[in-house]
Amino acid sequence: MTTFHLPDLGEGLSEAEIVAWHVQVGDRVAADQPMLSVETAKAVVEVPAPFAGTVLALHGAAGDVIATGAPLIDFDDGTVVGEIPRSNVELPPEPVASDDRRDGPRASARVRAMPAARALAKRLAVDLGSVAGTGRAGLITIDDVLGAAPRAVDAAGQPLRGLRRAMRASMALAHAQVALSTVCDDADVDDWEHAGGCTQRLIRAIAAAARVEPALNAWFDPDREARTLHSRLDLAIAVDTADGLIVPVIRDAGALAPQALAAALAERKAAAHARKLAPEDLRDATFTLSNYGTVAGRYAIPQVVPPAVAILGAGRVRVEPVARDGRILARRRLPLSLSFDHRCVTGGEACRFLAAVIADLQEPR
Repeated sequence: MTTFHLPDLGEGLSEAEIVAWHVQVGDRVAADQPMLSVETAKAVVEVPAPFAGTVLALHGAAGDVIATGAPLIDFDDGTVVGEIPRSNVELPPEPVASDDRRDGPRASARVRAMPAARALAKRLAVDLGSVAGTGRAGLITIDDVLGAAPRAVDAAGQPLRGLRRAMRASMALAHAQVALSTVCDDADVDDWEHAGGCTQRLIRAIAAAARVEPALNAWFDPDREARTLHSRLDLAIAVDTADGLIVPVIRDAGALAPQALAAALAERKAAAHARKLAPEDLRDATFTLSNYGTVAGRYAIPQVVPPAVAILGAGRVRVEPVARDGRILARRRLPLSLSFDHRCVTGGEACRFLAAVIADLQEPR
């Protein structure tokens, strides 16, 4: 018998949720045949068979959460035709505090944990020495820490699943790591020659601002105390779907002509609603836009998700009185909220970025 374990699907995540099985016990599968669909960090991914064989057992049912590296399917003897790479990043192990008076082997053991798990444990006051790691070789993951804290449930008392579960982990990590600050202002858009296409105008303005102040189109690595400035704008767009919030990425958004940008935006939104985005469509964003004003809202405090350092939120356009040349005029105004990670972005950099966004938005065309 050969056991196939859940691989790291290229996202460095500690687990995945089974969405559906495509094979049953007794089925004969060919190499590369899709065996099941799993959901990881807002993407639904098909896991192919790495070799041919007959299915002897399935470990888990739809809705179960499986740790990376855990047994997934048992086969009869088959020949492995390839290996899916796996990776885990961790800080060097550190001893449990010397004043820990607990009995047992864990009291003197060296704790192995992902850096983000350490930061989250500190934020939630979770003792890592009391947490059992479910990662490779006992590595403590983010969800191990969350599991040791009070459990998040929905209104019916059921554990969070799918997108909401991914959101819980992402927001807990962001809250634990980011020194969040927000600055707000308004852009006067009354002179726009075309009232439609607000999201495209926002994307263009973000690209222009990134050229003026590149410090916000960046990543920050707290472990190395280093930031990476990006010359290319890989923009994440928050899309509200029936299943939850999905944030696909438009690559090199600042270099796209208006027609190409409109097509890319429409494609990403459609793929998000259809749950057809691949994992690579959801990662490595250098900046994020949340146009929540299409639903409701004026100002907000958008959350920065590491390793990115900034996100722009746009509220609902409204008409309000504005003093101009000694007169009171009714003008259309677009409220903006720029959140940034104050660990690596200064207030001056954030304000210059926002000023550049406003300057571009206030152009008639």
